[in-house]
Amino acid sequence: MKVVILGGGIGGQVASNLVGKGLGKNHDIVLIDKDNQYSFAPSFLWVAMGWREPAQITRNMSRLGKKNVKYVNAEVTRIVPADRNVETSAGKFAYDYLVIALGTDLDTEIIPGFSKSAFHVYSLEAAMQFREQIRRFSGGNVAIGISSLPFKCPAAPYETAFLLDYYFRQRKLRDKVELQFFTPESLPMPVAGPVVGNAVKQILEARQIEYHTNVKLASIDEERRKVIFEGQTGMDFDLLFAVPPHRAPRVVRESGLTGETGWISANSKTFRTSYDDVYAVGDVTSIRLANGKMLPKAGVFAHGQSSVVAHNILSEIEHYGERKEWKGDGSCFIETGFGKAAMAKGNFYAEPDPTVNIRWPRISKVWHWYKILFEKYWLSKWF
Repeated sequence: MKVVILGGGIGGQVASNLVGKGLGKNHDIVLIDKDNQYSFAPSFLWVAMGWREPAQITRNMSRLGKKNVKYVNAEVTRIVPADRNVETSAGKFAYDYLVIALGTDLDTEIIPGFSKSAFHVYSLEAAMQFREQIRRFSGGNVAIGISSLPFKCPAAPYETAFLLDYYFRQRKLRDKVELQFFTPESLPMPVAGPVVGNAVKQILEARQIEYHTNVKLASIDEERRKVIFEGQTGMDFDLLFAVPPHRAPRVVRESGLTGETGWISANSKTFRTSYDDVYAVGDVTSIRLANGKMLPKAGVFAHGQSSVVAHNILSEIEHYGERKEWKGDGSCFIETGFGKAAMAKGNFYAEPDPTVNIRWPRISKVWHWYKILFEKYWLSKWF
């Protein structure tokens, strides 16, 4: 049997590792990704703060060879579910099972002025660029915000605000810096519910970070150094951090697998698509919750979904136990600076609304060290 996995992020790594381990060398498992290095995205913000170097959080994709997985360094150019094949810059690959874990594309050209004025941490290269900017920053207005919805890692922009506050305090510049946060949301991380949202909002207020809700970024005026909101004048900045617009990769949009949301619609428990031999996991999917909101895009969900998909593929090929369904559980670290963090955890498939709470102790060095250990564990386990 031939199992082809597209994308080498968290979802792709988990799926390929588990399928490779379960099938051994008796079948063909191929992972295709355009990057030859895997980068641990949850640590990108630490890179920006200067707490990690790229080499500490990257691994060579060739290591998958020891997991019975063939790695192909290529760009996926076409997905043809009806013909059960994938076209890439390295040729065509037929499959018996396909797992799409291609994540999102960052489209910084959608918003005029974004690519020239805004910084972010949604890639390793971008995190390094942001690091250089904050190192040189000596004071002024810092605008931090969310350009559009949806986006991956809902906590990341809020963590950025908290860590910048901490960073400038460490450099004894905080009294020279004004931090402002803008978002189209009405509350931080709204899908997680009011308990988590209000807890994050309280931290923003305690750190004297102005919080502007229900504003949608329309454009960025590079010359005037101003972000322009729809129907409003905008906000001045000397340094701008903004979550870039996200959308499904072009090859996915052209595959015929996307629904009205622009993302792949998959079964919320098994992640099968409209084709029985095609699965989609992680950020590339669109999963509607019981309350009508969409499941956030986050690595923890990609991990859990890929585990279920891998198990079920093994179950079909090797009669590997009973089939499983994903239950919707997830957790999220929220870095707050000063060597501390919080942990939100709960079930997003609960009805009528997700049941997510901040774990006790609410803000503690315990959770920060837990994240450090998790980083080391994850990189060692899957590579």
